[in-house]
Amino acid sequence: MAKSFDLIVIGAGPGGYVAAIRAAQLGLSVACIEREHLGGICLNWGCIPTKAMLRSSEVFHLMHRAKEFGLKAEGIDYDLDAVVKRSRGVAKQLSGGIGHLFKKNKITTIMGEARLAGKGRVTVTTDKGEETYEAGNIVVATGARARNLPGLEADGKRVWNYKTALQPPHMPKKLLVIGSGAIGIEFASFYNTLGADTTVVEVMDRILPVEDEEISKFAKKQFEKQGMHILQKAIVQALDRQDDKVVAKIESNGKAESYEFDTVISAVGIVGNVEGLGLEEAGVKVEKSHVVVDEYCRTGVEGVYAIGDIAGAPWLAHKASHEGVMVAELIAGKNDVHPVRPESIAGCTYCYPQVASVGLTEAQARDAGHDIKVGHFPFIGNGKAIALGEPEGMVKTIFDKGTGELLGAHMVGAEVTELIQGYVVGRQLETTEEDLAHTVFPHPTLSEMMHESVLDADGRAIHY
Repeated sequence: MAKSFDLIVIGAGPGGYVAAIRAAQLGLSVACIEREHLGGICLNWGCIPTKAMLRSSEVFHLMHRAKEFGLKAEGIDYDLDAVVKRSRGVAKQLSGGIGHLFKKNKITTIMGEARLAGKGRVTVTTDKGEETYEAGNIVVATGARARNLPGLEADGKRVWNYKTALQPPHMPKKLLVIGSGAIGIEFASFYNTLGADTTVVEVMDRILPVEDEEISKFAKKQFEKQGMHILQKAIVQALDRQDDKVVAKIESNGKAESYEFDTVISAVGIVGNVEGLGLEEAGVKVEKSHVVVDEYCRTGVEGVYAIGDIAGAPWLAHKASHEGVMVAELIAGKNDVHPVRPESIAGCTYCYPQVASVGLTEAQARDAGHDIKVGHFPFIGNGKAIALGEPEGMVKTIFDKGTGELLGAHMVGAEVTELIQGYVVGRQLETTEEDLAHTVFPHPTLSEMMHESVLDADGRAIHY
């Protein structure tokens, strides 16, 4: 007889493991099936280890600026193997912590490949064979993987995906990064800071294409100051892979040219992990490698939900986690369950300088028919930013002129990935421009720029 649970979660990434824990907290019997690592891509090969590596490059950058701060540092260098070792150690620590949380919450962990096998049934294949489990509810949280474009596929030697870039077989000297989304720009920033001659190719008309255009342009200027070469509205047509180099044929401005690199990182988006799960056989609709769900992550098949990257954009760990909580509470019968609003989820990119945003861009706000007013404030006008030696940056806020609604906020500069949450809370609480203008921000802090940007929307900024 198959072992039975109230809930089976397929995938132990930031969506799946959070769904499992919240469901267990609510008194449900829960099993979580994972084929590789507890914590999924985020903890093991994404959010966490990349931030550990970027922190190393940030410290390396600051060491070279020691003289600015009245300090002396000589013989500055790095040990790439040690940087990677620290990054892997951080990931391992957090992945192990999830195992502890599962035990604490009495969640059954099953390592293997899962497949839907009829109503309320999941078959798991392990190295010991097959076993079937039953549950009244099933949450699919299998995440996504790097997209491979024909001819640009990663090979782990000279052409890398994110996994190889996190455990590099060599330090790139001349690096090509294909794609300027968050993943591409973060790796470009890391390797460029360590000394790689870095070129970024973006098919759209600007880098960081999901960000506000003004922020994208500002970030581009900063990257170019750091020595990056950026090609926009450009396409990598082919890669000629050789033992010691890759020759890339790149079309830009209607002209195709060949360039030599010793390393290429492909960061051209993601595809959902939908294969081999028996989704379509179970009646679950899949479009463009993602499961189709409603605002409560219901698939349309009774008792089957999908959360996180497999359920579509935005492809962010914090979105997945909150969907996990929402679905667990829905299954447990809580009455005050609210859907996650994608437009109120912040996006953060941990390049140098950092980029963060929430809500509508200026163009999106205008296209949506809003009569808007926009505020700006530069880092150069903030005392804390100058004291930190980080005077390059900007905060931008967008309001509806009639209602005062905060439509969007966009930032580029030091620590903006921490600052953005202030505006996220503001949007969640339906804060108005007037509310923010009357809020007292502590001094001296970077957060004062958030206040000044709000004031600037009415021409009232004090320090610039």
